[in-house]
Amino acid sequence: MFADHTVESAPPAARRILSATERQLGYLPAAMARMAEAPQLMDGFLKLSGMFENTSLDPLAREVLIMTIARRNGCHLCMAMHTAKLVGLSAPPAVIAALRDGEPLDDPRLAELRRFTEDVADAAGDVGEARVATFLSHGFTRRQALEVVLGIGTYTLSTLANRLTEAPVDEPLREFAWEPQPAR
Repeated sequence: MFADHTVESAPPAARRILSATERQLGYLPAAMARMAEAPQLMDGFLKLSGMFENTSLDPLAREVLIMTIARRNGCHLCMAMHTAKLVGLSAPPAVIAALRDGEPLDDPRLAELRRFTEDVADAAGDVGEARVATFLSHGFTRRQALEVVLGIGTYTLSTLANRLTEAPVDEPLREFAWEPQPAR
């Protein structure tokens, strides 16, 4: 349904980004090749993800948020890609497994981040003062509560695009493949 664009076949506004991505990774990910159909979407996602990477949330916390949204939205590609990122961060295997399987996290701070992310997404941000206070009581800041919104928006955008375009998991990520599990 959606073309796997190359640098040459992509709309002109997407070519520079695709070329840079291919140079950086050594291959052109299918998700980017398909997202190139809408250059503004691709550019917007890359800008937003770059901004999210520069938030005050630590790298593991950012990945917990991303995996929470990816699992919530059933994005097999983001689950594989961010599992690989967690492995690269030397995240504890139990944390990775819990995020992939939807099981409880042993770390209270990360567990709270996951719950807060889910609550903010489920309530379209309308979680109320008491919920924010609980988030803050786990060592997070008001700034980080808003950075959660940035992360939710960024990774909702990518997970929906990946699902819409049916982007497959690329070969370098196949060892981290994930399939949504039916509800128990």
